[in-house]
Amino acid sequence: MILHLVLFRPRPDLSDEERDALLEAMRTAARGIPSVRRFRVGTQIDEPPAYVLGGFPSFPFVALLEFDDEPGLRAYLAHPLHAALGAQFNAAAEAALIYDYVLGGDVR
Repeated sequence: MILHLVLFRPRPDLSDEERDALLEAMRTAARGIPSVRRFRVGTQIDEPPAYVLGGFPSFPFVALLEFDDEPGLRAYLAHPLHAALGAQFNAAAEAALIYDYVLGGDVR
């Protein structure tokens, strides 16, 4: 299984409507692209636990997408719905970190 992890911070001047439109565009892409097995979006806890290291930038939103395999991830990334989402995301985000992970199997 492949996990596509997106941590992001919207631009400070983004309206609530624009933020909600971005989140809905994420949901639409996840529903409309067949290789997406699972999609979740969430927000950061307001008061993080003591173990959270300080001094790092904050990313108040997370999107998690799961795929069966790397070809599924690549199909998602090449899909026209993802291209449209990417343009909207880039216009709305102040900063983001995006990572892909293989889940399961042996950890080295």
